[in-house]
This record gives sequence, C-alpha cells and structure tokens, in this order.
Amino acid sequence: MKIGLFFGSFNPIHIGHLIIANIMAERSDLEQVWFVVSPQNPFKKQHSLLHHFDRLDMVEKAIADNHKLKATDIEFHLPQPSYTIDTLTYLQDKYPQHTFALVLGSDNLQHFEKWKNYEKILEYYSLYVFPRPNYDISQHTLAKHPKVHIVEAPMLDISATFIRQSIQQGYSIRYLVPDVVAEYIERKKFYL
Repeated sequence: MKIGLFFGSFNPIHIGHLIIANIMAERSDLEQVWFVVSPQNPFKKQHSLLHHFDRLDMVEKAIADNHKLKATDIEFHLPQPSYTIDTLTYLQDKYPQHTFALVLGSDNLQHFEKWKNYEKILEYYSLYVFPRPNYDISQHTLAKHPKVHIVEAPMLDISATFIRQSIQQGYSIRYLVPDVVAEYIERKKFYL
C-alpha cells in the first residue's frame, strides 16, 4: 500500500488538516494518509504543546469515520526530538510491505533543504506537496524534482495558533475544528 505521512503537532487538528489529508487520499495515488503526531517538532517551542496523547486522541476522534485516514503514535517511541528521516527509516523497517511518502505544504518545501538528511529523503521517498498561501511552489528549485508531486488543493490559511488564541479569548471555534474535537477541547478545558 502507498501511504502518505502527514507530520505535525496537530495542536489541535483542524479542518484544514482534514481537507488536505482527504484530498491527498482521494486525488493522488496515495491509498491512505497517516497523521504522524509529533511529540516535539525540532522547530517549535515545547511549552505551547498539549501532551502528545491528548493531541493523538483529538486526531483519532476527528478521522474516526474515514478508513483512508489513520493516526499513528510512531514518533512517541522514537528518540526526541523527532527527525523525519529517522521516522521514515523506522517505518520502512517495521512495514516493508508499504511504500511511504511525505505530505507537506509548500511552506515546508521552502525550508526542506534544512531538514536532517533531506537528500536521503528525496533519494528514497516521494514528496506530495499542497499549496500554502504566500508560497509559490513553481518558483522553488525542488518543484521540478522527479520525486516531488504537486497536488492541487484549496489554499487554506487556518492555523492552530489562531484556534488556540480564539479559545483563550473566549471565541467559538465552531467550523474551524470538527464538532467532536471542539467538544473534547471544551470538556478537557484545553488551551485556556
């Protein structure tokens, strides 16, 4: 099976993440998309993150009704901070019957050369890139790389930061996250 790995903090997961994952599963040759919940992104500050098990719970609740989407805690069991190349290597060893690829936004493609062992990633894995506001994929040097696949998707500029700030300011997050996630956040009093 060809599986796209969508890495992120998902702090919290929102409709932008879900739309992109679903488009990748429906409109590309990826058969499934796995949400790889990262315990600690090397480029993000730890203090703003909910515990990784809570973020995993939210992802699982959000995708429960879609068999093409799956949540994985694989990075919870790897050394921190998590680097994509290490996770890819581990997954390929653990699931040799699958082919893995990366799902990432054009904003991440801008900085891809800063990733640990990015050349090895491009040698062995494909990148499925979706457009992000203010990042023109076509201008990037990697846009023409044979392992880079540009997937047409709506330009979504929804951020988890905006959602967390909305909660702290007492605003509704309805329509920004699935109802089941909003209810979970409210019940657990997250991000207050």
